[in-house]
Amino acid sequence: MKIIISGKKLELTDGIKVAIEEKIGRLDRYLNPETEVKVTVSAKKSTQKIEVTIIPISGPIIRAEDSEENLYAAIDVVYDKLKKQIRRYKNKLQDKHQSKDQSIRFQSDEVMENDEVAEDVDDNLDIVIERRKKFDMKPMSPEEAILQMELIEHGFYMFRNIDSDEISIVYRRENGGYGLIEHE
Repeated sequence: MKIIISGKKLELTDGIKVAIEEKIGRLDRYLNPETEVKVTVSAKKSTQKIEVTIIPISGPIIRAEDSEENLYAAIDVVYDKLKKQIRRYKNKLQDKHQSKDQSIRFQSDEVMENDEVAEDVDDNLDIVIERRKKFDMKPMSPEEAILQMELIEHGFYMFRNIDSDEISIVYRRENGGYGLIEHE
């Protein structure tokens, strides 16, 4: 597992780097050695934020973030979130007998730490799509899509981008402003 640590508006000390590498490094038992883990630490007023993105060789990208006054507490919370997501994904693959994915290692619970043996009830829930929507998408600019999103009072809006003729999504960001998701 390759851990890449970067800081925004914060000088990364050796202590912070070691704490991140030790805590996030515990996930290596679940991940392929070639998996890339990007860690970004930032500071804003009195809160410190850590964002971790795990980019596996194959399979879904796993991401978690947390903001706390104490960076070390945020590291612990993010580690717990990531561990839970990886275990949930691992259990889904094992349940569906799709263990061909080499990004997640399948080890028995005996090898894991004591606190990792207990599983949440929601980890074994099946994904159920309760509603499907189909609609025609006329080409529009991202600005027009944002106006449409605001008119229907949703947090996101999918549209066909007039410039690229690709499907794109605009969304309202938590800290204000808007975001645009486009196909690469």
